[in-house]
Amino acid sequence: MSPEPRPGRRVAVTSPRTAAARRPRYPATREIDEQTRLGEVYMHSLLRTQFRLALFVCTVLACVIGGLPLLFLLIPELREMHLLGVPLPWAVLAGLIYPAFVIGAWLYVRQAERNERHFAELVERR
Repeated sequence: MSPEPRPGRRVAVTSPRTAAARRPRYPATREIDEQTRLGEVYMHSLLRTQFRLALFVCTVLACVIGGLPLLFLLIPELREMHLLGVPLPWAVLAGLIYPAFVIGAWLYVRQAERNERHFAELVERR
């Protein structure tokens, strides 16, 4: 006769098949490389983010540059001021606009690289 298991004792049931077949998992980079629908969604999201950033930077620079003539029109005293012997509007247009472009470009590149890092992290997490 076989002994009956005691009511308080646990019995572990195991299977000889320890590794069940798993569905193959494709990395997101493969989805992008093979241009699947999911890869298109990933790339579209990155492109949309980068486009929004470019549009924002261009809008800010256009407002600054377009706002300068308006500023000089609304405040005529600024037109009469001189900076180192040069009229202020000319000094601003000749000397201060270019640093604004450089700073805008630097900020754009920095943010675009940050967007790409976030995208790479998103793709690697999947």
